[in-house]
Amino acid sequence: MRIRIIVISFLLAALGNVAALAHAVLQSANPLVGSTVTSAQREVSLTFSQNIESAFSAVEVTDTNGARVDQGKPQINGNTMRIGLKLLPQGTYRVRWHVLSVDTHKTEGSFTFRVGQ
Repeated sequence: MRIRIIVISFLLAALGNVAALAHAVLQSANPLVGSTVTSAQREVSLTFSQNIESAFSAVEVTDTNGARVDQGKPQINGNTMRIGLKLLPQGTYRVRWHVLSVDTHKTEGSFTFRVGQ
């Protein structure tokens, strides 16, 4: 009986880890999360741990007043999402994203970056 409980516990722990891996998490961003860049960026690029569904994924970039500074629709290719930016003056910008991975799990997040010295 004791061995059965131990085996079941290991199986449940393993299943929990598999479920955690089933979400498309942000792996990298350009500009980097929390970074300061010296020149204005032309686009924001986000790379996720899984491919994402373009019809149900989006990103927006706003300035400190909440005005959108992104341009057009995001371009999605596999696990990467890109969006063009207007000419950015010095300041702080927030990137907000939400994605639906190809296995139908939704994730979302946000981060800031700064343009300036």
